[in-house]
Amino acid sequence: MLTSEVVIPILVNGKNHLDWPPVVRQDVQRHAHSLQGDLMVLLEQVRGKTLLPLPVGSENMEFVDSESETVLDSMDKSVIYAIESAVIQWSRQVQAVLNKESSQPLFQGENPTPWVELEFWKSRSEDLEYIYDQLRTIKVRGMAGLLDKLQSSYFPAFQAMCRDVTAALMEAKDIHTHLMPLRRHLEALEAVEFPEVKPRLRPLLHVVCLIWATCKSYCSPGRLTVLLQEICNLLIQQASDYLSPEDLLKSEVEESQRKLQVVVDTLNFFKQVFQDRREALHTYFKESQEVRAWDFQSSLVFVRLDGFLRRLLMVQDLLKTTLDFHSLQKLEFSGIRGNALSQQVQQMDHEFQEMCRVFSESCHDCLDPQGMEFENDVSKFNQRVEDLDRRLGTIFIQAFDDAPDLEHAFKLLDIAGNLLERPLVARDASDKYLVLLQMFNKELDTVRTIYSQRVQEEAELGFSPVHKNMPSMAGGLRWAQELRQRIQGPFANFGRLTHPCMESAEGKRMIQKYEDVLSLLEKYEARLYEDWCQTVSKQSQYNLSRPLLTRDPATKQITVNFNPQLVSVLKEMSYLQPRQLKHIPETAAAMFSSREFYRQLVANLELMANWYNKVMKTLLEVEFPLVAEELRNIDLHLRAAEEALNWKSEGIWDYVIQITSSIHDLEKRIQKTKDNVEEIQSIMKTWASPIFKRKDGKRESLLSVEDQHDRMEKYYSCIRESGLKIHALVQENLDLFSADPTSDIWKTYVDYIDDMLLDGFFLAIECSLKYLLENTECKAGLNPIFEAQLCLAVPELVFSPSLESGVKGGFYDMVEGLVTSIFRISSLVPRLSPQNSSPHYQADMEGLADLARMRNVLMERAQSMMALCCSYRDTFSQYSYLYVEDRREILGQFLLYGHVPTPEEIEAHEEDGIPENPPLLHQFQAQIDSYEQLYGEVCRLEPVKVFDSWMKVDVRPFKASLLNIIKRWSLMFKQHLVDYVTNSLADLDVFIKNSEGSLLKKVEKGDSNGLVEIMQHLMALKERQSSTDEMFEPLKQTIELLKTYEQELPETVFKQLEELPEKWNNIKKLAITVRQHVAPLQASEVALLRQRCAAFEAEQQQFWERFHREAPFRFDSTDPHQSLDARHMELQEMESAMASISDSASLFEVNVPDYRQLRQCRREICQLKELWDTVGMVTSNIHAWEATPWKSINVEAMDLECKRFARYLRNLDKEVRAWDAFTGLESMVLNTLTSLRAVAELQNPAIRERHWRQLMQATGVSFTMGEGTTLAQLLQLQLHRFEDEVQGIVDRAVKEMGMEKTLKELQATWAGMEFQYEPHLRTSVPLLRSDEDLIEVLEDNQVQLQNLMMSKYIAFFLEEVSGWQKKLSTADAVISAWFDVQRTWSHLESIFIGSEDIRAQLPQDSERFEGIDMDFKELAYDAQKTPNVVEATNKPGLYERLEDIQSRCDHDREPRFANHGSRQTELGSSVFAHRLYLCEKALAEYLDTKRLAFPRFYFLSSSDLLDILSNGTAPQQVQRHLSKLFDNMARMQFQLDASEQPTKISLGMYSKEEEYVAFSEPCSCSGQVL
Repeated sequence: MLTSEVVIPILVNGKNHLDWPPVVRQDVQRHAHSLQGDLMVLLEQVRGKTLLPLPVGSENMEFVDSESETVLDSMDKSVIYAIESAVIQWSRQVQAVLNKESSQPLFQGENPTPWVELEFWKSRSEDLEYIYDQLRTIKVRGMAGLLDKLQSSYFPAFQAMCRDVTAALMEAKDIHTHLMPLRRHLEALEAVEFPEVKPRLRPLLHVVCLIWATCKSYCSPGRLTVLLQEICNLLIQQASDYLSPEDLLKSEVEESQRKLQVVVDTLNFFKQVFQDRREALHTYFKESQEVRAWDFQSSLVFVRLDGFLRRLLMVQDLLKTTLDFHSLQKLEFSGIRGNALSQQVQQMDHEFQEMCRVFSESCHDCLDPQGMEFENDVSKFNQRVEDLDRRLGTIFIQAFDDAPDLEHAFKLLDIAGNLLERPLVARDASDKYLVLLQMFNKELDTVRTIYSQRVQEEAELGFSPVHKNMPSMAGGLRWAQELRQRIQGPFANFGRLTHPCMESAEGKRMIQKYEDVLSLLEKYEARLYEDWCQTVSKQSQYNLSRPLLTRDPATKQITVNFNPQLVSVLKEMSYLQPRQLKHIPETAAAMFSSREFYRQLVANLELMANWYNKVMKTLLEVEFPLVAEELRNIDLHLRAAEEALNWKSEGIWDYVIQITSSIHDLEKRIQKTKDNVEEIQSIMKTWASPIFKRKDGKRESLLSVEDQHDRMEKYYSCIRESGLKIHALVQENLDLFSADPTSDIWKTYVDYIDDMLLDGFFLAIECSLKYLLENTECKAGLNPIFEAQLCLAVPELVFSPSLESGVKGGFYDMVEGLVTSIFRISSLVPRLSPQNSSPHYQADMEGLADLARMRNVLMERAQSMMALCCSYRDTFSQYSYLYVEDRREILGQFLLYGHVPTPEEIEAHEEDGIPENPPLLHQFQAQIDSYEQLYGEVCRLEPVKVFDSWMKVDVRPFKASLLNIIKRWSLMFKQHLVDYVTNSLADLDVFIKNSEGSLLKKVEKGDSNGLVEIMQHLMALKERQSSTDEMFEPLKQTIELLKTYEQELPETVFKQLEELPEKWNNIKKLAITVRQHVAPLQASEVALLRQRCAAFEAEQQQFWERFHREAPFRFDSTDPHQSLDARHMELQEMESAMASISDSASLFEVNVPDYRQLRQCRREICQLKELWDTVGMVTSNIHAWEATPWKSINVEAMDLECKRFARYLRNLDKEVRAWDAFTGLESMVLNTLTSLRAVAELQNPAIRERHWRQLMQATGVSFTMGEGTTLAQLLQLQLHRFEDEVQGIVDRAVKEMGMEKTLKELQATWAGMEFQYEPHLRTSVPLLRSDEDLIEVLEDNQVQLQNLMMSKYIAFFLEEVSGWQKKLSTADAVISAWFDVQRTWSHLESIFIGSEDIRAQLPQDSERFEGIDMDFKELAYDAQKTPNVVEATNKPGLYERLEDIQSRCDHDREPRFANHGSRQTELGSSVFAHRLYLCEKALAEYLDTKRLAFPRFYFLSSSDLLDILSNGTAPQQVQRHLSKLFDNMARMQFQLDASEQPTKISLGMYSKEEEYVAFSEPCSCSGQVL
């Protein structure tokens, strides 16, 4: 585009070369035109077209009249030359196009497809048509006419060229038209997979034949062979793509073989189709047409295809060898040398794999016929395979020799497979087939021997062993059949051998021996069957008459009573061959005909028995009562099958079906209930997974906290659904058992399921807790499960989550929340057991010791970990100053003192202050370097710290924050230096500019303002002269230091640093000149200034006096702040005037007075302002408190606030304390503090209405105490004046409240205190049970009442305390008397009522005791009706009746108990002493008579003797005292009656060592003792 649109027009345009010589101009035009033509030709060639470039001057050819002679004469010779040159060039171009042939790619060694042929003729036709159109243009025709008129020698060549183009164009169009039908077939051929190519080859060659017969231009062997070769190339290309040469030798061998076979068959089919079409070519020509045969050789067409097929066959042979040798991997040998041979085979297999690796790793194309590398590899491979074949033949020979029997030999042949068909292997193994014949002969001899042994055993023993579970006859037949199969199998293997060994003489003898053995076996089978037929009928009839069922009396299990002999008959019948059925006995035949009936009947009975036995075995103790009634009914129905019904009974099928149905229904329901219970257990097993796990279940992940709520809700939802399912299953079991939900047996069953649920929840909670405990153990290899981030929240270091104790939402709460969530699962399922008071299971779970222990361990670990992490956090306190201290304040101190003062230094200079010492540059550098060093130290801190393997502390947030803060500290000092340099230079620059502008102004006489301005600038210049002279060098050093820290400075700084020194020197010179000029004006101004100072001195004295009169120094001042504002305004005016005078004096260097009174006024007005602000704050707070309701008063907070006010007052200036306003405020605060202490006392809950009345009486102020009472009303009582009285009233109230509490507890205790009774062993009279707790409480309460009576505050509760003291004293006396009476009655009752002997001996005493017995029983039954202790013991007259009974009992009590003598003396009285003496005497005389009768009674105590006398008719009870009467005698042996009970006849005696001595004759122990 650039050349044609820009370059060529510029070169051709004549205006651009007017000054050029003609020769140069023509040469340039010619070359430009040539360049343009070459470029256009090249562009058209790229598009596949041939462009004929027009010569120079051809643009006017269409206007030239070739008939005009004038024109011809005037025609430029150069134009004619250009035309003739163009004809020459066109001829070369056209000839090049015409010489192109479609066979050129083939001659060049390429492998084109038919698409190249089709594209060639299409592009040739289009190119020739394009040339033809160019030759027919007007310009070209004009050029041709011009050549013709000029009789140019190039005109004939031009004409020939045109003719050639026309003829070639017609030929190309004809061929292209005839080749077009091939396109559809080629597209179809390429669109299908190669296995589907075969059906499309015949139509393709059919079209080729049609092209040969119809297209004259294409009907030449040269062009047809090209097309056919290209079709072959297409098939080879598709075959290669299908086979994938790079994977052909690496894929599965069988798959590669299959693909190869498909390709070979398809290519051979193509060659066959070609041959068929070649022979039938005449059918494509019309009768009038001359038949043109394909007289070229087929090898010209298939030269590449045949090479490709040869290569395929080579690869196929390679794959077949590979497949044969792949069986080496599975080849294993047995025998003595089996292991060695197997190792040799494995070695060969390894070698073969190494050989194959050459092809699998080769990068050569195995399908390229031109590639010789593959053929060389195959040749080497075949040579090595031949060596392997020879070695393999040797191994097979050795394996044959090691084969122990015929079976192993044939197995060896089967294992070898195709390997034996390899020529070299087959040649080596041919001699071993005769060995097979010899081995089979031995096998036949062995079979004959086995047969002979079997026949001999049957003759000697009468039977022979058979297979397990087989009847004898069928077993014998099976034995014969197996023996037959033993020889038939190997014989059949011989039939499959291709070796002609069976045709030999040895083979024929083996066949004859085989047939003889078969004959013996057939005879044995016939004899065995005939023997069985003779015994089967009798056995069958007997067994069919037996009952259907039998029951085991011990286990209650039932079994089917179908005799094994009947089963044997049916088995024998089933094993018999069909040809033998006609010989079967009638009984066996009848049974066999009914075999299905018996089979089904036995099967049903077996099912029924199994179901019944299963029910009986599997029923649990809690389930059995629920189905007990059904089981009884079933047992009644089963009794018929156990006793009456047999196998020949009528109607047994219906009976069996009915009873089976009922048992099956019960079994299904019970099984369903058990399945439901198992489902409940399965459901609970799903709970036993941790609720909270590590994220994504990875061991290295932390506990998943983000989705904790979702996991928990999902788990809870599962538990809730499980709970509903469990309740539904229990309800279903209720329906299945048909149980009454209110019955005890069902409640017991529900309790059983309920306990199961408790176990399930225990396991679920234990699993989650164990998971947390296992992951929080301190052990190696454990990854952290919890993480806390250490963050900086100025001014503290905090953990996220917080690890501080007591912080809400912290780590402890998080862990506790996890544990609570785990326990909460047991609250999601409603309780199954209705009798349990808890609505769910959580309370039970929390009460389990194991779970509580695990919970405590986990929380203790969390607590200890929190302490450990906090200790770790404290190690970073060394950096606290970085974020606690104020950077600006530290910088200010550093700038003042050159360092940061320590607390000790501040304390040392507390009075005089620390001397200022501004820092030097090296101190700045040291400070910055310290922070840089600290930055590096913090960078080296470990980012993560793991504690006890399970807690990870992420220090990175704190570390990042701390590094940022350190950088800020460092940057602060750097920035200060930068600002110092920048500001110093900028200030100096501004100062110089301002001073220079002002100093250049002229000041006239009388211009006071101008003079002041000049003096100000001169003064300022003087003040900063010394510092400015010395500032430039330090600034340069500072800049150099900042460069070392890579701190950038503005460019203006460097510019100013270079210019300002010179400017400063200039301004100093200017100042000297100006000062000399204004000296006279300065002197006159000084005189005026001194007059102003004297006048202001008198004015400030008057102001001081007026200030002390009008300022609010008194506490009762009105509007103090307004007064202070007025004085402040006046003082400000005075201070302004003083400042003006001072400024002027400093400018003109005049000394002025100090004006101390004015400064004193300013200090006092500030102190007054602070004091009255404090007064306002205190009074406003107290007024706000006064409106607080009585019950809402927070005395503690108010007290703290008042103390804060007092401290604040003490911190005020000492001068203020002398003012009346201060003393008034101090009195208010102190009085309020005292009153608040009294109010705090009065807030005691012990204060009652009576105490308020006492308080009002003490203070003399009356008010109504209620809900609306406020603090103001209490303060009106002037409580600070009555502090002692308030304290006394409160102390009384507290003591009285303690008494009130004691009395309430006393009343509550005795309201629930009741007597406990136990029946008397013999008479069942309710006896009062001794209760130590009751006695202890009674004694303690009496002591408490006595203490209350001793208190000085008893007045209010005196009556109530006295009443209780009386009640409890009476109760104590009654209980004591009752126990004495009861104990006495219990002892004497057995003597005077239970012993007839004593009653007979002591009739008067017995009669007296009967009256006592009646009275005591009446009291005992009456007391039982009133269980409360206080009510029962305080009944009127009870104590007197007990004393009466006791006094009467004392007369009857025996005097023999020495240890009770003192008690009797205490309880008795002189009135009853005489009766007691009489009673004792009577008892003593009675016992003495017994001791005299039997002196050994002296060895016994009175109580033991009384026991013997009372039980004299019961020798078994008396014999416990024998060891006290007779040495080493323990007990006696009594004769037993029919009911195994001991009689009164003694047979012998036992010692304490259980030695037995029999009496010489039985001894009767009947009657009284004496």
